[in-house]
Amino acid sequence: MKNAGDYKNTPRTIKLESNLDQVLKKIVDEKKSRILVTENDKVTGIVTEKDLGIFLLTDESERKLEDIPLSEIVVKPIMIDEKTELHKCAETMLKNKIGSLVVSTNGEVSGIITKTDLIRYYSKEHKGQKIVGEYMSPYYAWQYSDTPLYKVVKKMIDEKISRVILRDHNEIPVGIVTFRDMFELAISLGNKEDILDNTDPVISVVFPRKGFVSESGFGGSTKIDEIMSKNIISVDYDDDMADAAKMMIEKNINGAGVLSGHGNIIGIISKTDIIKAMAFMK
Repeated sequence: MKNAGDYKNTPRTIKLESNLDQVLKKIVDEKKSRILVTENDKVTGIVTEKDLGIFLLTDESERKLEDIPLSEIVVKPIMIDEKTELHKCAETMLKNKIGSLVVSTNGEVSGIITKTDLIRYYSKEHKGQKIVGEYMSPYYAWQYSDTPLYKVVKKMIDEKISRVILRDHNEIPVGIVTFRDMFELAISLGNKEDILDNTDPVISVVFPRKGFVSESGFGGSTKIDEIMSKNIISVDYDDDMADAAKMMIEKNINGAGVLSGHGNIIGIISKTDIIKAMAFMK
């Protein structure tokens, strides 16, 4: 099996004394989901898109991002040697519930390896070995499409889930909302002290940013179907898992619905599920 050094990427870095506005711009402009944090030119931390998203969706301070120091959300990275085999990388990610590892060469940081890198490897090297149904998650989180935004946000954060399927009241799936959707909404409003809500055609209401998780604020007046994607990307139970991995890479998604032979959604296959398969490979 290949090792971390074969699939590592050049890391992007930002200084610890930066603020959240600066790190957010770097993540968006460079299209990276995580940035390494340096202190005195040494990598000492990491900040991810998910860290930022959770902060933006739950922060009640009403501060602008430029007033919030990066140090408030930075975490310590987990480091592995570049010779670590990829199945060991998968094990480490699962054990620590993280999506990336810092790679070192002779004790010095030389790169970063992510779930996406491992999925790319799996899609190329393990065709015909596993089907989607063997590793899919049979449980998937769902809400009705007219559920207020704040309830869906709280569910995603409380249950630490990355996607929610939306159903109509006939129990038919009609859309999906992902943590990335929430992140993109949050960053579009993140530097505003107030949020203008135009959901009522007769009257416009201004809410503080904390309205995302407030029943009486923006999150209570906005329905999730105003944000959801109506295109639920899916694969079949019997599909080759390597093909599912390739599709996730091509479409830049972290998971897909799994369909039964009758076309019903019976589960979710995610990058984490494929990482679980990799962790058992020797």
